[in-house]
Amino acid sequence: MTDSAPVVLSEDHAGVRLLTLNRPDMRNALNAELLLALRAALEGAAADPAVRCIVLTGAGSAFCAGADLTEFQARIHGEREATFGDNFTPIVRLLRRIEKPIIAALNGPAVGAGCSFALACDLRIASEAGALAVAYVRVGLIPDTGGTLILPLLVGLPKASELAFTGGRVASAEALRLGLVNRVVPADELHAAALQWGAELAALPTVAIGLTKRAFNAALMPQFDEHLEYELELIAQAFDTHDHREGVAAFLERREPNFTGR
Repeated sequence: MTDSAPVVLSEDHAGVRLLTLNRPDMRNALNAELLLALRAALEGAAADPAVRCIVLTGAGSAFCAGADLTEFQARIHGEREATFGDNFTPIVRLLRRIEKPIIAALNGPAVGAGCSFALACDLRIASEAGALAVAYVRVGLIPDTGGTLILPLLVGLPKASELAFTGGRVASAEALRLGLVNRVVPADELHAAALQWGAELAALPTVAIGLTKRAFNAALMPQFDEHLEYELELIAQAFDTHDHREGVAAFLERREPNFTGR
């Protein structure tokens, strides 16, 4: 990828818009540029009547490695909070509010915010090389972008607690068993399988699908916006902890963290 390459690629396939996170050298980690581009791409797909289904995937070996800690750690505390509220939160709102089916095609690991974005999509198809990790605890943070709401809805509170408290990685086969993904396919079949599934959905009455999505949101997440704001309050508290600073430093220095509960 060159410096001029778009950080989100967009292709149309007979009613299906394929959006590809395109920072493969950084495992599609979410920096400010990528977040803004993804938001714009989702808004564009939502507004285009020719787009009847959206598929979201990643370039290279990862779906998304989560927030780009190198960039966000360089920002002062208040700017980091604003970045989460101004860039991460609007994307998860779009993923739930766009009244078109959205499929996450997990070509590789989806970690942290990448995991939360994948879980906010309506459906998930994973390659055998895919994995999910609610890894926020590894840097002293809480699951954000709706993760503290959507994860327990999908797997129940006990399993959600285990995944969030430990930050453990869930391989595709186990994710299928838990209901975190809908389908698992061989890695070399993922692209075609995701587009085929998207085409099948695009051929259905997508207005009815969108209204069904709206009803699901109302039934299961009626206070979604309020919950996102509450997550931001808790994230701000976590940013102030010694363990967060230690977790990020350890990650950047490629060493084991020494957490002290402060």
